[in-house]
Amino acid sequence: MRLLMDARYTRIGRHDGISRYGAGLIEAMAGLAGSTPDLELAVLVSDPRQLGMLPEVPHVRGPSPVSASEAATALVLNRYAPDVVFSPMQTMGSAGRRHGLILTLHDLIYYDHPTPPGDLPAAVRAGWRAYHRAWWPQRVLLDRADAVVTVSRTTRELMAAHRLTRRPVHVVPNAAPPGAVLPPEQALARLPRRGRLLLYMGSFLPYKNVETLVRAAGRLPGYELHLLSRISPARRAQLEALVPAGARVVFHDGVDDTEYAALLGRAAALLTASRAEGYGLPVVEAMAAGTPVVCSDLPIFREVAGEAAAYAAPDDDACFAAAVRALEDPARARAQALAGLERARAWSWADSARELLAVARGVHERRSTRR
Repeated sequence: MRLLMDARYTRIGRHDGISRYGAGLIEAMAGLAGSTPDLELAVLVSDPRQLGMLPEVPHVRGPSPVSASEAATALVLNRYAPDVVFSPMQTMGSAGRRHGLILTLHDLIYYDHPTPPGDLPAAVRAGWRAYHRAWWPQRVLLDRADAVVTVSRTTRELMAAHRLTRRPVHVVPNAAPPGAVLPPEQALARLPRRGRLLLYMGSFLPYKNVETLVRAAGRLPGYELHLLSRISPARRAQLEALVPAGARVVFHDGVDDTEYAALLGRAAALLTASRAEGYGLPVVEAMAAGTPVVCSDLPIFREVAGEAAAYAAPDDDACFAAAVRALEDPARARAQALAGLERARAWSWADSARELLAVARGVHERRSTRR
């Protein structure tokens, strides 16, 4: 089976959520390909610089996924004759395809919160808003595939509730980076050295609700809230205007993986007050580092973190502050750190790659039988 994995969403420099999902699966699939003689793996990129963020596997070039030529992607791929193509998004062009196709829907967030990411081209942002005004465009996109992947049971249940596809839907979750889950003794040795740093990692879109965390910082004298991701000047000014008197809020405007790991090793907790989430990869990354998590009480966070996190209503800054203060009890912090390590070990990229490989084989076999 010739499996082609779409890596055109790979961010250059530092992964975001979609980029990390695709790269994590590609790296794990490359490991499987090394011990699976009948699996031939290649990746699809639109910019050669993306290869620096990926393992060394054969690659082919295709159009940018946010360009008008995306509609003809299948015709480009037909020249390479893959048996099955996997994309970590649902928008890959499929007209005229001669290969099996697996598409991914991560979440349904933007139906309730339709503001698109600001780094997309203006035309794409306009189409994004129009697309999320009705369910039928999503159904049309997903039903072009032979199979559909999503990252959580929570999203699969929502997809079923809205009847978004007639195709089989498979759960292929996110995971912590390989080797990132600390041994328990190492995580526990960090606990006495953890300071009063509170971390937020994620975008600053409205549904992320960072305002609640800023208000909570005002209830936590002696703590510092560190906002790690890149932020536009306008959005930073909005949040700075909300910082309560005496609160300490630090804007990093982006950190690399080394800085992020160091901050996780020193932090009292990672916080997120998001009103909606596709998976919550920073939650997994924090648990893997033995860092306690305080998050909004959403079904997806319950699925990902279980009893390893403390929960608060998204707009209840007092409850967020109380959950942070509860971690000042060493026994509470120890229990939460150990529970987080166990949850982070529950799934790996290798597990996800095996699940995806099984989906791809099923697609390939069904298409071969029909032929």
